Amino acid sequence: MGAVTSVLAAAVLWGTVGPAQLWADTGVHPVSLGALRMLLGGLVLSLLTVRPAGLRSLRRPGVGRWLGLSVLVTALFQVCFLQAVERSGAALATAVAFGTVPVVSGICARVLSGERPSRPWWWGTVCAVVGIGLLLLPGSGARADLPGVFFGVVAGASFGVYIAVTKELGALGAALGTAAPVSVLCAGLLVSPYMLVAPEGLAGARSLVLVGWLGLATTALGYLLFTRGVGRLSAATTGTLSLTEPLVATVLGVAVLGERPGPPAAAGAALLLLGLVVVSVPERHRSGPPPRPRPAPEAEAEPAPPRV
Repeated sequence: MGAVTSVLAAAVLWGTVGPAQLWADTGVHPVSLGALRMLLGGLVLSLLTVRPAGLRSLRRPGVGRWLGLSVLVTALFQVCFLQAVERSGAALATAVAFGTVPVVSGICARVLSGERPSRPWWWGTVCAVVGIGLLLLPGSGARADLPGVFFGVVAGASFGVYIAVTKELGALGAALGTAAPVSVLCAGLLVSPYMLVAPEGLAGARSLVLVGWLGLATTALGYLLFTRGVGRLSAATTGTLSLTEPLVATVLGVAVLGERPGPPAAAGAALLLLGLVVVSVPERHRSGPPPRPRPAPEAEAEPAPPRV
């Protein structure tokens, strides 16, 4: 129960990201906000979790290119997700982003590991495609616009790639408990110049409180809680508990922020969430040849890092 509570608490914290951004209403540009969140969260995580042995593992052959890709997709996820929230609202943006994740992660697994898409993956993909299509129908809702949905899809695709990159890093022997904080911090440095382009509202009191929540609570504390519990849970249980994240964002969006998507948008969001549920249910029977074997990592195995 301790492990379940830790992972569940992390998912609840992550589910507050979009609602907190809209509720604070700081006027800070989403890209600048994402840069500050990554810098603060990445710095705190690095101080708490990075060890010399972990840093040495990042110098293993082949790790550098995957770590660089991890930094890029981490930065892309942050800036696109926060912009999707600003344009489409917390509930719809979260549904689009994380409804897209299983689709892209399944494609990456096929390309990199030779894993055949499972039947739940196909059903989840159908739900994601139809759900996004419903969001783009005329009359779906004032905030369900094309740019907002596009940013949500790109954010979800970025995290789908991030999952695949994490597996590659682990297979090469990189310490994932070090790679994740380093990726977050470097992604923040990569995006930080945008704060000079759009500095409006950065020094306000509400902005500082929001950055503190996003960086310390949803990033640093969320990561620590997740890694504390995930190692003692099955992948299926972890996936099911992670569904709490979009659920929390949806509940807060409707109950606290007063978001009222039109019927097509509500149906689309429901389909996206249904797709997440479908792919989280473990298969009883698998068909086709097993995936291509991967080399065993040389470093000590660590739990995969959570959403950033």
